[in-house]
Amino acid sequence: MEMAAFETDLSLFKYDNLEQLPPEYRELEENERTERIESALDELGDDVVILGHNYQRREIVEHADFIGDSYQLSKEAAESDAEYVVFGGVTFMAESADIITDDDQSVILPSMEASCPMAGMAEALQVDAAWAELTAATDEEIIPITYMNSYADLKAFCAEQGGLVCTSSNAHKAFEYAFEKGDKVLFLPDKHLGENTAHRLGMADETVEWDPWDAEGTDAEAAVENDVILWEGYCQVHERFRTDHVEQVRADHPEANVIVHPECRREVVEAADRAGSTADICQTVANAEPGDTWAIGTEIHLTHHLQRWHPEVNVLPLCGDACMDCNAMRQIDPNYLAWVLEELVAGRERNVIEVAPEEKDLARVALDRMLEI
Repeated sequence: MEMAAFETDLSLFKYDNLEQLPPEYRELEENERTERIESALDELGDDVVILGHNYQRREIVEHADFIGDSYQLSKEAAESDAEYVVFGGVTFMAESADIITDDDQSVILPSMEASCPMAGMAEALQVDAAWAELTAATDEEIIPITYMNSYADLKAFCAEQGGLVCTSSNAHKAFEYAFEKGDKVLFLPDKHLGENTAHRLGMADETVEWDPWDAEGTDAEAAVENDVILWEGYCQVHERFRTDHVEQVRADHPEANVIVHPECRREVVEAADRAGSTADICQTVANAEPGDTWAIGTEIHLTHHLQRWHPEVNVLPLCGDACMDCNAMRQIDPNYLAWVLEELVAGRERNVIEVAPEEKDLARVALDRMLEI
């Protein structure tokens, strides 16, 4: 059994060079801010590309060159000739962009606070320790799979151990790949996506959860009796959805169809009409007939975008704003966008996300394995 060969740090300490918003930018009014952003973009021209994740607020996506999910946006950046990639997302997304873009492209994360809690629930150092226990408890081969929503060092760890990365759209294919290569799967960091994928593949009775925060309750020998080991992690937004929300929307809108993200709890996915990635949710609404009603079980800003983009469809949130808001995404305040763009105009790069070379190479291997499936 081999441990990670590269040095890594807890995510909180990886990017201690990132800066907070200067005071003079904190009270900008929307009109002034918009004018300054547009002026900076005019001056930068093709030297910059702005990526807006589906969960970003309107004031960010209205300036984005591309809007979509995390890996799709990274691919758009890699295919562009822009010198600067400004990612309106969270840290792991900016890392993914840095992994697949050219070395002469700089990836900038406007806010240092935009760090996905779920990605932070599976630190590579923590996974390393769990891996030592699990692999010592069985002679069978365990293949690790990490969801895209993870840090670069965890992607690199999976590559080292013969594993790969997956998205919410291809998780089932990643499982199939893993079982062709080995005997068991360790799925990180989202237990709900892992459980929903296991159900899809008829493996519901072959799963167990591994809780790295419960030292006394984690029994490696018992865990490896199962074929699918699910890391105890989750999305703070999608875990808030309950079957009560589905029942309420059906009571209020009997004609409604319900679509939820597969990061939701298993019982919520079962209660919905459909589960799919953000891209699938967008496509479902885009293909809906005028007058159709769709209740959306994902982050609230995507629901608001779909309401604006498809006014002919009745798009409803599955529950209220407080239930669905992602605090990490909210940290990309449009004032931060104005700041980093004006700094680029002045020739200064702020809040650059740069993955260490060895991590980058290994993480790319894990991503390449995903593309092979």
